[in-house]
Amino acid sequence: MTELFNYVSASSSPTLKTSSTYQDTENDHIIAKILAEEENNLPTDGNLGARLYKLGSIPHTPRVIYQIPDFNDAMLDHERLAARLATYGLSEHRMEGDGNCQFRALSDQLFHNPEDHKHVRKQVIKQLKRFRKLYEGYVPMKYKCYLKKMKRSGEWGDHVTLQAAADRFGVKICLVTSFRDTCYIEILPKNIHHPSSRELWLSFWSEVHYNSLYTRGDIPVKAPKKKHWLF
Repeated sequence: MTELFNYVSASSSPTLKTSSTYQDTENDHIIAKILAEEENNLPTDGNLGARLYKLGSIPHTPRVIYQIPDFNDAMLDHERLAARLATYGLSEHRMEGDGNCQFRALSDQLFHNPEDHKHVRKQVIKQLKRFRKLYEGYVPMKYKCYLKKMKRSGEWGDHVTLQAAADRFGVKICLVTSFRDTCYIEILPKNIHHPSSRELWLSFWSEVHYNSLYTRGDIPVKAPKKKHWLF
């Protein structure tokens, strides 16, 4: 999604921690310890939410991207996110950094295939067009210009498109973030009569990149491409 992401090693190893990261994640480790002690009392339904059920999410307000963090801040954010994911035993299915990462991550969670990101983007645009009144108040530009921009492949998704995706597919979108003061954000579908109980789990390297989240060891393995040999 950005050169910042390409610069960082493909690994999100918790060994990237700095002293500030240890401070930022101290409470996370304490909470994780409590969760581990109570894990036997949780239903074994494979729900990632069981790992974060004691964390309160902040109210979600759809918003566009205002500012990309500078390089140093982005690196610290990446370290914080990597440590946080390690704390909760979560792993990322990494999406390409081509500007479509939010839609790729949503596609991976919805269809187990990030390559359906174009379809997801089209559905989000349909939602934004059809229910304009729900979203235009969060967009600080002419709404038609915003739609035209967001239609383009490679255009970064924002929190408005996340809300539209939650509404369009009737799902709850759960973000584990790199924000210093906010570990977890829930985006609930609005004005849906019969929402799905399904949850989509994404990591959010704040304002830089989205990945698809799984419990450690459950990341889907890509089948190797077949080689066609000429004899």
